Amino acid sequence: FYNTIRDLNKIRLDDVGDPEILTRINSYEMAYQMQSSAPELMDLSSESNKTLELYGAKNGEPSFANNCILARRLIERGTRFVQLYHSNWDSHGGPGETLDKDFEKVCKDVDQASAGLILDLKQRGLLEDTLVVWGGEFGRSVYCQGRFTEEVYGRDHHPRCFTMWMAGGGVKPGVTIGETDDFSYNIVKDPVHVHDLHATILHLLGVDHTKLTFHYQGRDFRLTDVHGKIIDPILA
Repeated sequence: FYNTIRDLNKIRLDDVGDPEILTRINSYEMAYQMQSSAPELMDLSSESNKTLELYGAKNGEPSFANNCILARRLIERGTRFVQLYHSNWDSHGGPGETLDKDFEKVCKDVDQASAGLILDLKQRGLLEDTLVVWGGEFGRSVYCQGRFTEEVYGRDHHPRCFTMWMAGGGVKPGVTIGETDDFSYNIVKDPVHVHDLHATILHLLGVDHTKLTFHYQGRDFRLTDVHGKIIDPILA
């Protein structure tokens, strides 16, 4: 069926020479290749027990660990961008959102699997060409939000400080940039703005963020607004 569609489109392309038909043929070809490769990609039965143990994964059971293995398999096959989510961090202190009950589980889910991904990429020779970025959209306050009892307590959003880590892809290992005060409330040393983070990520991907500037409605725009500087100390 697929070949018939392709052949009919090629006949029409030869007749009218419309470049949009060629675009459609190429898009169908890409869609077919993605769909035909997905079953093999998603099948983790070929992964060794050693690899599953490295990530803390169980074959056949949905988990963040399995997602990390799938990320490595996508990277092996040439996928240029992979994004993973772990969403159970919203510990404000409401029902089912307390730190003592939730964080032990989510940290265990994420820590081993993330470390496993880094180690697996490295042992396969993929880490030096793969930039791994881990983080969230804001930090968390160290003080309690709302009531503070033995049963209910949590942490509020804290946009003044955030933590991100990166590995591979030209990043120098073992380097920490930035420092907060004793209450983790304000930054007191080596502040890094989100524009700096984005400028550095783009640099590591081979893109000069200043070259993406365009003028619109009387002002300049780019992916880092008109700000951002590369964080040189973390570059390998």
